[in-house]
Amino acid sequence: MPKTLRNQFEQALTYENLMKAHLKCKLGKGTRENVIKFNLKQENYIWWLYQLLKTRKYEHGGYTVFYVTEPKLRKIQASSYKDRIVHRWCVDNFLDKAFTPQFIRTSYACIKGKGMHQAALDVQKGMRECKKKYGEYYILKMDVAKYFPSIDRNILMNIVKRKIKDKDVIWLLEKIIYFKDDKKGLPIGNLTSQILANVYYNEADQYIKNELKVKYYYRYMDDSIILLKSKEDLKKIKQQIEKFLDEKLKLQFNSKTNIFRSTQGVNFCGYKINEYRMKLRTKGKKRLKKKVKCLKKEIKEGNMNSIDAKKHLCGYFGYMKYANVYNLSHKIFIHEN
Repeated sequence: MPKTLRNQFEQALTYENLMKAHLKCKLGKGTRENVIKFNLKQENYIWWLYQLLKTRKYEHGGYTVFYVTEPKLRKIQASSYKDRIVHRWCVDNFLDKAFTPQFIRTSYACIKGKGMHQAALDVQKGMRECKKKYGEYYILKMDVAKYFPSIDRNILMNIVKRKIKDKDVIWLLEKIIYFKDDKKGLPIGNLTSQILANVYYNEADQYIKNELKVKYYYRYMDDSIILLKSKEDLKKIKQQIEKFLDEKLKLQFNSKTNIFRSTQGVNFCGYKINEYRMKLRTKGKKRLKKKVKCLKKEIKEGNMNSIDAKKHLCGYFGYMKYANVYNLSHKIFIHEN
């Protein structure tokens, strides 16, 4: 893998690659109106996108803004479908190749073959190792305040330019990153935002692993954990990380950042984790119970059958697969029937 990415734009800019990006983007979204309209003339639209990129006349469009309340209130900015194709093409051909190989092993968000479940399992494995080595140990749980809105775009572009030397790729990334005049913030909802957020915080990952020499460190986007024997050493490390984040990335931890005894366990990636058990967090259990109650009502009223109802619970089943939920499952799915 080359140290830097050079002269890749023209090589990657083909009708076939843009079509591949389109086919990936529409997976699971084939019934949406904008996707249906694009599909009707997909060959023409892909050729049009190719010409815009080829002549450097591509301009990133605006965003559709909406809010989600689960698991917490978030502002989502959704790109137009043609922009999402460009994002997919950019990630697959440039960003993923340039940056993913340099991420630390214990970074999990938006990385193929990893994810929340693997992050939780690896944290539990680390907790077991610490229990065996130290007996009692301490946990530093770190959470960045308003991470995506706080990302400094100029700092991000400087990081990107260290790795990508292709002027045309930089041109495209500037079109995407500087989507409006604000100096800070990446829109939650873009595929490019997800990997660029990883690129940004990778600066801290490298500092923590290589400069501070922290062995038990795990990160899922802006949530991270350190396991260490000494509480005093954790306090010092926390101060060093806070200084680095402030000076290098203009980020701060929020009030949820704290140090706990290992006997308290830790909340991470939707689970309450200790060395030997992994439970769903209280919030997650409440959401699941509420969802099941609503689905049962729909089935009772004849608006849905049980097979369709199960499809709405696939995400929860994925979480429950890795957790100790026998009693919870019995209560929700058997006892209440």
